[in-house]
Amino acid sequence: MATTLLGTGVFILPQMTIATAGQGALIAWLVLTLAIIPVTLVFGRLASVMPHAAGPAYFVEKAFGRTAGRTIGLMFLLVVPIGAPAAILMTFQFVNALVPIEGWAQVATELLLLGVLLLLNLRGIQVSAKLQFALTLAIVSVVVALFGGVGMSLSELESFTHQDSPNVSLVMAAVGIAFWSFLGIEAMTHLAGDFRNPKRDMIPAMFIGTVLVGIVYLACTLLLLVVPSEKPVAMVGVFDSLLGGYGAQVIGILGIVSGLATVNVYTASVSRLIWSFSRDGVLPKYFNKLNQHNSPARASIAVLVSMALVIILTYATGQQLEDLIAWSNGVFVIIYLAAMFAAGKLLSKRYLPLVALSCMLCGVIGFALGWNMAYAILLMLVLFPILWLQKAHLSRKQWVTE
Repeated sequence: MATTLLGTGVFILPQMTIATAGQGALIAWLVLTLAIIPVTLVFGRLASVMPHAAGPAYFVEKAFGRTAGRTIGLMFLLVVPIGAPAAILMTFQFVNALVPIEGWAQVATELLLLGVLLLLNLRGIQVSAKLQFALTLAIVSVVVALFGGVGMSLSELESFTHQDSPNVSLVMAAVGIAFWSFLGIEAMTHLAGDFRNPKRDMIPAMFIGTVLVGIVYLACTLLLLVVPSEKPVAMVGVFDSLLGGYGAQVIGILGIVSGLATVNVYTASVSRLIWSFSRDGVLPKYFNKLNQHNSPARASIAVLVSMALVIILTYATGQQLEDLIAWSNGVFVIIYLAAMFAAGKLLSKRYLPLVALSCMLCGVIGFALGWNMAYAILLMLVLFPILWLQKAHLSRKQWVTE
């Protein structure tokens, strides 16, 4: 959970929020970390009592019917064409910190890394989960070491906190960017069936992972504000300043591996969703197969091939990273909001305060994203009528047969 959320953004997103809101980035991260906790607890509860490979799509279907649930599921599938290139582009900022690669050579390297992810997914999520746990420990250790190198006196910290009041609108814009860091909460619900005891373990795993990630992002943001850097990947400059060099190597390797870890978990989640939809007849039966490692191999191959095609198209069209992030965030705002509405109907009344807080957060993030919500709204307006007509056609066909 922690590695999924740290993922591509752990050493990149803090500098992006600082570029947007300055010192207000700290407030943005603190507010978002606190506000995302109710969302985490609600998702954890839903997954613990109703573990299913379709995740949020299943919860929405149980609450509001098949058409609504499948609309959310297909929205999750269709966010991959913009989310995967964003994740890979962020990851390659770390590659370039180690070895500058440009043009089609970069595209070829990205495709090679997707091949590595395919091998991991074919072996099942348990193998990659163990590797990612070690990665989480490494990232946290580096952040702790950097704080040890800062050695700020109390007077320096006090002078740092007595700066001009941050601009609220810029803080909101930073929150809209930072929301990318918590995309992955819903992905864990697709993997509930891979837990030995989801009813016991889902909520603690998701809660601890979320809080840990929030602390790491706050820490990285504070480091960048206290130790400014002019390097393209600012954390590399911070590492060099505080620990005497090798920042490109350490931060670069951790950034590459954590970025790939995030794409890996999303590949596993989307593959499970495709497999589930295949079983339910929404997608072709071709994907209704598991290999000897209990992994949906055919779905994983299809997902990674689509990622490869989109990476090529993204490079050819010169798409901007910030736009991809904002459009992805918009889709997940809709998915989270629909899941929270479903939770309000499916869970006991004692969860209603958490559901209400979660819905408020989704509304705030949607407002902060502004016109970048257009992609998500367009997807919903296109998919829902198509699925409704499909359902009506199947019902009519069944009626005629009877």
